Amino acid sequence: MDGTAVAVRSVESVGSDTVALTIETPDGFAAHPGQFVQVGATVDGEQVARHYTLSSPGSAAGEAGADDTFEVTVEVDPEGTLGPHLAGLDAGATIEIAGPFGDAYYEGEQRVVVLAGGPGIGPAVGIGERATAEGGEVVVVYQDDDPVHEARLAGLSAAGATVAITDDVSGEEVVGLLANSVGQVFVYGFADFLDEATAALDAAGRSTEGAKTENFGPAP
Repeated sequence: MDGTAVAVRSVESVGSDTVALTIETPDGFAAHPGQFVQVGATVDGEQVARHYTLSSPGSAAGEAGADDTFEVTVEVDPEGTLGPHLAGLDAGATIEIAGPFGDAYYEGEQRVVVLAGGPGIGPAVGIGERATAEGGEVVVVYQDDDPVHEARLAGLSAAGATVAITDDVSGEEVVGLLANSVGQVFVYGFADFLDEATAALDAAGRSTEGAKTENFGPAP
């Protein structure tokens, strides 16, 4: 992996088998909520790397008020390699990052509708918080039978965002919410969820043309 060595500031549990890593922002790093980075570390003598989407709302480097850290949310498979390693790091540990990558990110839209499945909640809360802070209208639909980032979702709701947590994105209530929402559509999650979210948008009469989507690949 051709990356940049950075320090981990903190590792925080944000739900079952899920942690949020706060990472120092390297020089020249310019990213937006919704983009992703490659994270690498040496585990048992081998270099391992995975992609993780930013879950922080902060300004990109180079902008006024840019943060000196950013966050990624890591879903930890107990049988995996990199996830358990990252979850067990102490503050000050060094990892490598490359990127950012991806074009499905927030660009100052004043109305956003974010559909997230599983680990897609990371970019969803980042975009939701950024748009809310900038006075925008936010709808977040999150499909998961074991939700994470519940404190941040509650904060979004308290700030005026519409937040729907469901185990079925195609359910009648969600479709009704989508039918009555307006704004730039974002969809983040594994391949199966993207299919389900697209079907829900179709059922709601919402065009998916112009939607910003990030496919995390097949579910593990």
